[in-house]
Amino acid sequence: MNQNQFPEDFCWGVATASYQIEGAIAEGGRKPSVWDTFSATPGRVVNGDTGEFACDHYHQYENDVQLMVKLGIKHYRFSIAWPRVIPDGRGKVNEEGIDFYKRLVDCLLEAGITPHATLFHWDSPQALEDLYGSWQSRQMAFDFADYVSAVVSRLGDRITHWMTINEILCFTHMGYGVEADPPHAPGKRVNTQKEVWQTSHHALLAHGLGCQAIRAASPTPCHVALVDNFGVTVPINESIAHIAAAKKALHTCFQNGGIIFPVLTGSYSSAMLEELGKDAPEIKPGDLEIIHQPLDALGLNIYTGTYVRAVDNERGYELLDLPKGYPRMHMPWLNILPESIYWGIRHVSETLGQKDLPVFITENGCAAEDEVNAKGEVIDTDRIMYLRQYLKSASRAISEGYPLKGYFVWTLMDNFEWAWGYSRRFGIIYTDYSTQNRIPKASFDWYAECIRQRRVV
Repeated sequence: MNQNQFPEDFCWGVATASYQIEGAIAEGGRKPSVWDTFSATPGRVVNGDTGEFACDHYHQYENDVQLMVKLGIKHYRFSIAWPRVIPDGRGKVNEEGIDFYKRLVDCLLEAGITPHATLFHWDSPQALEDLYGSWQSRQMAFDFADYVSAVVSRLGDRITHWMTINEILCFTHMGYGVEADPPHAPGKRVNTQKEVWQTSHHALLAHGLGCQAIRAASPTPCHVALVDNFGVTVPINESIAHIAAAKKALHTCFQNGGIIFPVLTGSYSSAMLEELGKDAPEIKPGDLEIIHQPLDALGLNIYTGTYVRAVDNERGYELLDLPKGYPRMHMPWLNILPESIYWGIRHVSETLGQKDLPVFITENGCAAEDEVNAKGEVIDTDRIMYLRQYLKSASRAISEGYPLKGYFVWTLMDNFEWAWGYSRRFGIIYTDYSTQNRIPKASFDWYAECIRQRRVV
């Protein structure tokens, strides 16, 4: 392949999430999610925004699929809302909710677009939070598996690419906190870090049981994946010493050793457990075997990373703070680190020992300060700059033989950006929320040309 060229069978796509785009929060039998409750709580979301209307995708999905056709993608990653399918979290299935996803998937298939369905992207039923505290309870994992069975048994004739859970770190460690209000739903304070770690352990258990449920319920052969946003450690330069330091640092960077490690290796990282001490979660006999399910692929959501260097201390490495003037996009955490994609993929193969596991970049993108000009256009050359550099990094991984199979831009269109509400725009399509008009940005045309030429343009 030429430099920055992608294989013919490479999967080009875009990604979205149910609560961020669907709206229609009280239609079709849907009941509240924890995000409905969180966003309706004063002070939780910028400007008091909620997902009540979002992008009205529930009603506009046919138009949105036509925009995907115009873009030229053949793969679409979306999520299914648990409270739309089983409004009370457990028990009776709401067939009207299932019917919405049948309509959406049929529309995608008619357009020649393969659906990739994420079964949980943070919008858990408020009913289960009221009943037993959602992820604080081990029961949540079993109710999730029942929900998965209900979905896959009904949609498995149309969908063959399933992702269990999106970004465990965010709805557990950022949804539960000690002595501070967490930025994510359910936004609950607990008393100890051990309780926080217990929530992520329950989510890991849900993933494992979910994998088993998918394979048991699917009427056709299917692909099963997890989507994770592990903290990518990037060597400050690619010397042997700094590369070794970055690999060692992966174990304890953020929550890696207690989330991606048990999923892919069957055990929590010993370095992570040593660091946690008494805060480590309770792991019951058989849990790790359930969590460590065989995967057909791994989805990585990568936006940024952490530079690491080798130093003479007890760890042998240090995580580096970025300089005051380091470039970032329109989020406090969105530092521009294109090589994070390459190192994320390489860490899966080498540091985590999964050299044959296919990898998809299931999210990569950025918020930018988009404006509509006098001609009615959005010329987001800053987003193009960001995406171009990250795609070059992805191409490097392929050229070196790492099994990267696809790339999904985050996101199709501007939407409800969680605690930031509508104040941040990640889309390659501009959403006018007052009219629900969609305006493809310059990045939309740029990405379409990358897909057409199968290379970074």
